[in-house]
Amino acid sequence: MDKKEIQQRVLQNGKPLSLDKFEWDEKTNTFSSDEDNLILDFKEINNCIFKTGSYCTIKAGNDCTFSTGSGCTFNTGSNCVFSTGSGCTFNTGSNCTFSTGSGCTFRTGSYCTFDTESYCVFSTGSGCTFNTGSNCVVVRRDTYEVIKLEGDKKIRLNGDNIKGYKDE
Repeated sequence: MDKKEIQQRVLQNGKPLSLDKFEWDEKTNTFSSDEDNLILDFKEINNCIFKTGSYCTIKAGNDCTFSTGSGCTFNTGSNCVFSTGSGCTFNTGSNCTFSTGSGCTFRTGSYCTFDTESYCVFSTGSGCTFNTGSNCVVVRRDTYEVIKLEGDKKIRLNGDNIKGYKDE
């Protein structure tokens, strides 16, 4: 796709983003813009790299990499890597890696790794790893259990529908 075709996929204030406000590298499928408040629709395009400002909404395919500011919303396929500011919302497929600021909400598939700051909410599939800030709890809806995380303690949840955890 050329830059004019990409322009039709990127809106700001309901209009296509001006060509001089973004870069598109056709060889690497890399979209770059310092602009905020963008809506990007790349949902059927895989292997993209996105570099944006804050408060963007991004729909993307699989195997994508994101480097954004705060307050962004992502709806992606699998195998994506996110490095974002605070207050972001993620709705993704499997095998994702997140490095984010505070106040994030995650809705993901299985086998995700999270490295976040405080006040994050996770709704995930199985096989996920969390590296969290302070004052965190685990709410297991499958066993109706709340587990308070203590300091730097690492735990591994017991299997499906089995209450409790093991110290790591």
